[in-house]
Amino acid sequence: ELASPRPLRLNHVVYTELTMSEMAIVDEAARIVGHLGRPAISHYVISKCQSVSDVLEVAVMLREAGLLRPTDNRLDLDIVPLFETIDDLRNASAVFDELVSNRVYRSWLNSRGSVQEVMLGYSDSNKDGGYLTSNWSLYQAQSGLIAAAGRAGVQLRFFHGRGGTVGRGGGPSYDAVRAQPPRAVEVGIRLTEQGEVVAARYADRDLARRSLEVLVAATIEAGIAEEEVATADDLAAIDELSQMAFDEYRSLVYEEPRFEQFFRAMTPVGEISQLKIGSRPASRTSSTRIEDLRAIPWVFSWSQCRVMLPGWYGTGTAFERWVGGDPARAEQLGAMYERWPFFRTVLSNMGMVLAKTDLAIARRYAALVDDAVVRDDLFGRIVEEHRRTVEWVREITRADLLGDNPTLARSIRNRFPYLDPLNHLQVDLLARFRAGNTDELTIRGIHLTINGLATGLRNSG
Repeated sequence: ELASPRPLRLNHVVYTELTMSEMAIVDEAARIVGHLGRPAISHYVISKCQSVSDVLEVAVMLREAGLLRPTDNRLDLDIVPLFETIDDLRNASAVFDELVSNRVYRSWLNSRGSVQEVMLGYSDSNKDGGYLTSNWSLYQAQSGLIAAAGRAGVQLRFFHGRGGTVGRGGGPSYDAVRAQPPRAVEVGIRLTEQGEVVAARYADRDLARRSLEVLVAATIEAGIAEEEVATADDLAAIDELSQMAFDEYRSLVYEEPRFEQFFRAMTPVGEISQLKIGSRPASRTSSTRIEDLRAIPWVFSWSQCRVMLPGWYGTGTAFERWVGGDPARAEQLGAMYERWPFFRTVLSNMGMVLAKTDLAIARRYAALVDDAVVRDDLFGRIVEEHRRTVEWVREITRADLLGDNPTLARSIRNRFPYLDPLNHLQVDLLARFRAGNTDELTIRGIHLTINGLATGLRNSG
């Protein structure tokens, strides 16, 4: 079908509302490109891309709008697959192989300089598999895609869909770029800056210049590094650690039948969904399942109650099980932290999240869970995992939390006296609201505490 210039739309046919709305988007894109030129709209990103078919279906839509002309091999914008879940990241290189092997698609790619862009999803991979597994899956996906592009003779550019918080790929930009696999920035790098990060890094001219200089410096340095510094033993170790962390995370978030009830009672996720601060609803569907909740409110709600669960849960269990009392293995983790930028960045960012966690305050939020058995079981499990994770971060880094960043540690300590009262106020307001006191001042108070905590904690969602 794509080899043919024949359109599929017929003027006398009435299509469904969904078809009309989707085609309206590409029709408007075509109008803008026709009026302002191809640089006006240069990418079509496919969320939750799982197969070559997902890419080629977009090509059909672009052809209908005139943005793809099969007869002269002209494609007016890049089609960018976005791999988001853990399974999709693991399958990314296989999808890429099949895509660039497609004769028709390859001819369009050649017309655009043989550069294929791939977007990587940090938020949904974290929500799907937890912090450590998400980071390792993203790293592996890049390594596999780089190898696939080399085999096919195609240039590859990565587009990193990073959010503001560590649970969504946030953290210091320099470290994030340097932690990429070798050859990941050969064709440049693209990344998103979202939410409060935009104001924090670009609201002031001098700060914006510094932020951009940091990104440029990191990209140049990453481009110089040609070889993997991790040993084969390191790669095998992180692979096993990732699976152990994944199992622990999934067992709580997706396999514990009482978790959804616990999560919605303990956190202000319901109240956050009422805020008019996002471009999309809190859930993809009307379902209350964790699977259908978007990543931003998922992370945001855990930061509000000071648990920060998406930024560390499962990692402590993984370290403990993998080491198993073997001093040599504990020593290996310390060596990995010293020599491997990826592992060092993972632990450094996790240390920052753990430093912002306050389980004494979180316990007040847990009191909002009416079922005492559910509350004690699940919150107790979180407390125990937090203890394990903090102990192992200190053991591996041979320092206290944020020991490598005393300036940030001091900044966080100075903020706590102002943040803690907001948490206590928020808990009281949530209890009143859920008891039926839904007047405008109560709702306004909840929203103000949400905003204040997000501003003070930063990297909140």
